[in-house]
Amino acid sequence: CLIHDLGECFTGDIPTFVKTDSDREVEDSLLSQWVKTLPTELSEDMAALYKEMDAQETKEAKLYKSLDKLEALIQHNESPLDTWSENEFELNKTYAFDTVAFSSWLTELREVILEDTMKKIESGS
Repeated sequence: CLIHDLGECFTGDIPTFVKTDSDREVEDSLLSQWVKTLPTELSEDMAALYKEMDAQETKEAKLYKSLDKLEALIQHNESPLDTWSENEFELNKTYAFDTVAFSSWLTELREVILEDTMKKIESGS
């Protein structure tokens, strides 16, 4: 989990709903170039971890992706509504349910986050 956002060191943190395929390609390319400058063993380990995260086949990879998305939703719930873009009001109601579906407890957590989102929207604050 700690390394999944390293590419953003090179490109900045571009919101998911704004990030394009081109942005992802640039980020991946810059990160790959940087990883190759590391000592061989570390470079190989990191490359393997990124491959695992991208494949989303292991429970660990699915957990990292779920937590990353849930954390973004929690951040939104902690932020004033006037910082939300128009599309976030609807996106925050549906975002990440597909990602957490493999786990009943992550699905339950997502539902709690949705309750917080709805309370925030309804209160207008």
